[in-house]
Amino acid sequence: MTSRRHPGLDEKGLNDEGPVAETPGTTDQHSLPEDERNYFSESRQGKTRGRALDTDPRAAPIKSDEHFHGHRDRLRQRFRDSGDRALADYELLELLLFRLIPRRDTKPIAKALLTRFGSLPEVLGAPAHLLTEVKGVGDSVATDLKLVASIAHRMLKGELKGRQVLASWSSVIEYCRAAMAFEAREQFRVLFLDKKNALIADEVQQTGTVDHTPVYPREVVKRALELSATAIILVHNHPSGDPTPSRADIEMTKLIIDTARPLGITIHDHIIIGKDGHASLKGLKLI
Repeated sequence: MTSRRHPGLDEKGLNDEGPVAETPGTTDQHSLPEDERNYFSESRQGKTRGRALDTDPRAAPIKSDEHFHGHRDRLRQRFRDSGDRALADYELLELLLFRLIPRRDTKPIAKALLTRFGSLPEVLGAPAHLLTEVKGVGDSVATDLKLVASIAHRMLKGELKGRQVLASWSSVIEYCRAAMAFEAREQFRVLFLDKKNALIADEVQQTGTVDHTPVYPREVVKRALELSATAIILVHNHPSGDPTPSRADIEMTKLIIDTARPLGITIHDHIIIGKDGHASLKGLKLI
């Protein structure tokens, strides 16, 4: 068998600068060592894998997640060290949303909620269907926000249980504001008291429209007798935000007083709750 050689090559196929590649087609593929064929194959695959890793779109979120977790840890630590005084409203809401939305930047959502509803109490007081109109807030998040609002409401109500309501007037106002100030429709609520002016029951008797609630004086008095209440406080809200009593509010209150008086039931006050504050008909000397 004869072999083809290049001019200037020695017997081993080498020149002064090292080995020379064979002319394509001159070497039988099956004559290459097994590992050499694998070498070229693996080199091409390695280059492909390297490019894929360099451009892997999943690499960016890893850094982003680390940033979110660092921010969350710092915010939690500020709350642990100094309580809510160290945090703005949007940061408190953001801190709450951390648990509800674990793998997303919640700061834009917290700020969007405050922009939409105006304040932290208004966010918690907003109806669930309106909360879900904010981008990033689904049904489960809206439900959890309403749960937090309900727990806060129960906490305030618990402070009134077994206490003389008239001696804790500021607590009564806080409780009523938490319960009604941000409702979208008018509610008529009655606080029923015993002989010591301790709270027996708190009931919403009627829910109306945005500017009117039907009230039936006989039903109010009837319920007071059923609970053995000797005094009541009337409360309703103005969704417009302005707690100024209307003429209808004053006349309705006087009608309830006239109905309850013969039965030994005292009407201590009628409080009107609004986003901008509250009004007391007794304080305004309207009753």
